[in-house]
Amino acid sequence: MPLLNIVLGTFVTTVGFWLLWGATLPAILLAWAVTVGGFLWWKAGTIAEVWAWSTLLLGLESIAWPVILMTQLPSASVVPSDEEMGAMLSAIVLALFSSVFWIAFSYGLFQRAWRSPQTQRLDASPTAGDSRPVKPKKVR
Repeated sequence: MPLLNIVLGTFVTTVGFWLLWGATLPAILLAWAVTVGGFLWWKAGTIAEVWAWSTLLLGLESIAWPVILMTQLPSASVVPSDEEMGAMLSAIVLALFSSVFWIAFSYGLFQRAWRSPQTQRLDASPTAGDSRPVKPKKVR
């Protein structure tokens, strides 16, 4: 079991959760870390799966960030101020780019992790249409 990677993946997603919620109780952060760590221990069998799930969680946290920001903005009136609108717009644009990046990255990691070992060996072998000669290794 890739224990070090589970610990690192849990740490990365916990930092993302902390950035998402800002000032929150340490007990909530600890509960999040234990939940994510337990999920990665249960679900991820390889290092690629650990990081695929971790980056997927980062992508979902990135999607949730502007929604959380909009609910946390103090608005005394019905119409938000220009400063609040600017903060929401920048959060939405940044969240869009980061969530697309992290989710696409996790998709690639899932594809790599769930590919069969036989397919991985075939992908690593030289192709039939390759015109470059294969050099034999020298034995000394």
